[in-house]
Amino acid sequence: MLRIYEVVLAMAGDAAGIAEQIERRDSDLARQLRRAMHSVALNLAEGMGNHAGTKRQRYASALGSAREVLACVQVAQAMRYIGSVDGRALDRMDHVIATLGRLVYRRAS
Repeated sequence: MLRIYEVVLAMAGDAAGIAEQIERRDSDLARQLRRAMHSVALNLAEGMGNHAGTKRQRYASALGSAREVLACVQVAQAMRYIGSVDGRALDRMDHVIATLGRLVYRRAS
């Protein structure tokens, strides 16, 4: 199992709390955030059980969804649905995005 999976689960907890706040103002955006977060965890888990190209595809899907989670948070802030977000939650999102980026874009040796 990849160590980043535990960070993704912590990120899911962060996203759940943020989605609850967003839902008070925009239920569609909250649903989008939840769906994207599900996709991060599920595609990462699926990728861990695949090989070569399929593995990279799953990690790429997880990466896209992780970026979508962050974008949902940023849009919610821009729309003033939520205030500031815990810096640790944002750090986890950045960490997950960076790690998935390395898994997707690393050069074959």
